[in-house]
Amino acid sequence: MAMATTTTRSSAAAAAAAAATPLLSPTTSSLHTITRIPFISATPKCNRPITKLHVSSNPVASSSTSTSKPNQESIFFDGGAHYGDLAANLLLGFTLLWLPLTLASVFRAFYLRYRFTNLRVTVISGLTGQDRSDFSYKVIKDVQVVPRFIGEWGDVIITLKDGTVVDLRSVPKFREIAKYCLSMVDKESSGVSKEANTTDGPKGF
Repeated sequence: MAMATTTTRSSAAAAAAAAATPLLSPTTSSLHTITRIPFISATPKCNRPITKLHVSSNPVASSSTSTSKPNQESIFFDGGAHYGDLAANLLLGFTLLWLPLTLASVFRAFYLRYRFTNLRVTVISGLTGQDRSDFSYKVIKDVQVVPRFIGEWGDVIITLKDGTVVDLRSVPKFREIAKYCLSMVDKESSGVSKEANTTDGPKGF
């Protein structure tokens, strides 16, 4: 009787333990629980600022090209005949005797242009400017002026070394232009003389 009671108690305790313990099956989520470990990068982070270097390409060559640039041409005067020449000739053009001079002044006002630079003298004429003559200050021998109409405008007469005479009619600021031409002629002649002195070295016997 006592053994039966003990067996019954042990079986009841085993049944209670079995009921308290959950059944484990391969489909339960406990077997598939994944422990996530944070990924640590092996490369350390660098908080230093990034400095960009700008390297110029061949600075020596650029400086040499800038120094070896030829002299640029600068314009001292660029314009046509004085407007007073046209106005005076139009007033006198009512007479038949002055008519040819009036037509010549109209041609100078619309189809003639003078240009004086630091390198050359240019005379442009024609309907479309196709007639153009240029000459350097090296070939100029003499420059003279002839005032017109109480000195408001005048003619600039340039004589070249080959004997050619260039007559520039009704030039505004003719005195300043003549002085500029003479100064450029002196500058060219002094430059030529300096070159001749440097090229002529000491000669031996």
